[in-house]
Amino acid sequence: MVQHPPLSAEAIEAFLEETLEAEFSFLRLDELIAAIHPLPRLQQDYLLDWVKRISTTNIEIAYQFAGRAVPLLDQLDRRVLETWALTAMDTYDRTGLRDALLVIRNVEQFVHSSETRTSGIVFEDISGILFTFIRGLSGRKLKLEQADAPFTDSETLYLPTVVAWMETVEDNFRLAKAMVAFQWAQTRYGSFRVNLHDALADYPDQAHALNCFFALETLRLDACLARELPGLYRDMLALRQTLGQTALPPEWKGFAAQLADPAAAVTDTLRCLQSAYAHAPPEPICYQGELRPDAVASTLAARLEREKMLLRVKLAELVDDLRPSQRDEEEEKENKPPVFNIKEPEEGNVPNIDQFEITLDDMPVAPPEDVRQLITSIKLDLGDIPPEYLTPAGDGEYDPKLYQDEERDPDAVWQGTYHEEGAHLYPEWDCGRKHYRKNWCVLREKDVRPGEASYVAEVLARYGGLVKHLRKTFEAMRDENRVEKRQVQGDEVDIDALVEALADARDGSEMSDRLFTRMHRSERNIAVMFMVDMSGSTKGWINDAEREALVLLAEALEVLGDRYAIYGFSGITRKRCEIFRVKSFDEPYTPAVKARIAGITPQEYTRMGVAIRHLSKLLIEVEARTKLLITLSDGKPDDYFDVYRGQYGIEDTRQSLIEARRAGIHPFCITIDREAKAYLPHMYGAANYIEIDDVKKLPLKAADIYRKLTT
Repeated sequence: MVQHPPLSAEAIEAFLEETLEAEFSFLRLDELIAAIHPLPRLQQDYLLDWVKRISTTNIEIAYQFAGRAVPLLDQLDRRVLETWALTAMDTYDRTGLRDALLVIRNVEQFVHSSETRTSGIVFEDISGILFTFIRGLSGRKLKLEQADAPFTDSETLYLPTVVAWMETVEDNFRLAKAMVAFQWAQTRYGSFRVNLHDALADYPDQAHALNCFFALETLRLDACLARELPGLYRDMLALRQTLGQTALPPEWKGFAAQLADPAAAVTDTLRCLQSAYAHAPPEPICYQGELRPDAVASTLAARLEREKMLLRVKLAELVDDLRPSQRDEEEEKENKPPVFNIKEPEEGNVPNIDQFEITLDDMPVAPPEDVRQLITSIKLDLGDIPPEYLTPAGDGEYDPKLYQDEERDPDAVWQGTYHEEGAHLYPEWDCGRKHYRKNWCVLREKDVRPGEASYVAEVLARYGGLVKHLRKTFEAMRDENRVEKRQVQGDEVDIDALVEALADARDGSEMSDRLFTRMHRSERNIAVMFMVDMSGSTKGWINDAEREALVLLAEALEVLGDRYAIYGFSGITRKRCEIFRVKSFDEPYTPAVKARIAGITPQEYTRMGVAIRHLSKLLIEVEARTKLLITLSDGKPDDYFDVYRGQYGIEDTRQSLIEARRAGIHPFCITIDREAKAYLPHMYGAANYIEIDDVKKLPLKAADIYRKLTT
């Protein structure tokens, strides 16, 4: 390996002046150059590379990072150092420069001791595994995010950016898992069913009372985890033993025995607090984290109001579905209201929060999954379902738009201050940063406004001969049989196999019994997503050709029987990315779908990465052996006065396609851009796109391309 000499002070100065735009930013570089110059060349290159990355986000953050990082290069593990830099950039994206600079200045939060720095685990490395673990637990669906400390607001579980208490990577992962499990236990076993502000109001030292309460609640939750997740709890206990946290003060052992009762609830914790308040609480357990009543109170209040009305709305819909539309006259005269009840299982001391029976007028009903989830969530918060929650909402009593995001008009939501509410948030690859910008793109789905009802019939009439040809071609694909040779049983003799077997017999070798052929019908198991460019540049001939191509494809696929969906994409800036639903996978090819194809019209710009991520997510959910994502587009990624124009957009799109391939999706692009060879091979790969030189040929070529892709 060639050893390069260290950079000179002049070379470092030239690099920093260009990267940090010193001429315009008025940053003082003398001290920074003097600090970097004595470093070994590898450390110089490493540090300056990260300064360049960070400068693409903000020059001031890059400057402050460089100054702070120099003395840490020999102290911090590279992963921790990089996580520190990425967290600062992510913080800048979310809340601005001031908070990002606080992250840079508070680097000490990323380490606990010099012995454990190299064995710490980073949130990004484990969040996917832990999220899968959370989804497998009972109760409310929870989110997982990073914060300054482990805690939960009852909807989101928070972990620190780096967990580095233990000496090994494996133990630090177990610790992070234990932190998540403990927070889940707080939501699962009713830690938040009391108003802590009111419950602790009479104690002179409320901070001490809160610490004692949390220590007692930890004893109760540990007992719950030991019963429900014994294997995990053994790991948690082992972590405590490693850190010497198993001993309990004598005066707290009695409280532990009381709270270990399977029937113990948070009210028992408050009862024990009356005596425990007189004692110092035990040292916090490694996975215990923090208790933040204010965060819980605000989240809980909003959820209770929302879920109460939403449950009543859902029950009203359930009544309409279950009760006959024509009621007898007596019932109408009595105006008999519907009566819902929740029945709990009678077995065991502690009822399973997910097990219950719903009755309507004393008759069992099978509610939809969303109703069951609502009831589970409310039971987690309140312990049971109050009678007023089980009263179906009356006509005019509610505005469904306030409680059901999916029914909101996206165009109206975009105009509001809180336009991210209810939207899909996706990351975006920043090639300058060489990392993702988290929750960077705000995307909403909306239906295409229907066009002329006669449009599809007109296209079919215009291409009558081609449609007949396509139908015959695709019928042949559907009915395609293949000959399987060298079978033990079959319809015909396999002549080649027979000749070889006779030759073997003459040589004294054992004669094969695989001497037949049989016909096997090909079983197609394909799902294809058509991603249609609806940017403003498609106006005119291109838009007409896209719509005609979709009509011909749909007609052919209906014959073939492959599952397919059609979505358009457009938008303007990262804050308003839009997906236009033309046909979903589970929707038949109805007049409504045909009208939406007719209604495909040019919109705004071409931010492709977020569209690929969203449609890939929809495609992943479909069970199919072969999954295709076929893009119809007229040009490269673009957006309104945005860094997305140029290399940034190309690299983000390329990264989103890499993500799709990792998920088992085969992307392909059909383009009419004559400059496609300059960027599409880099994005899609040389064999995964085709350029059509004349837009008028798109309807003729698209179905033929699909046939070749799937045979």
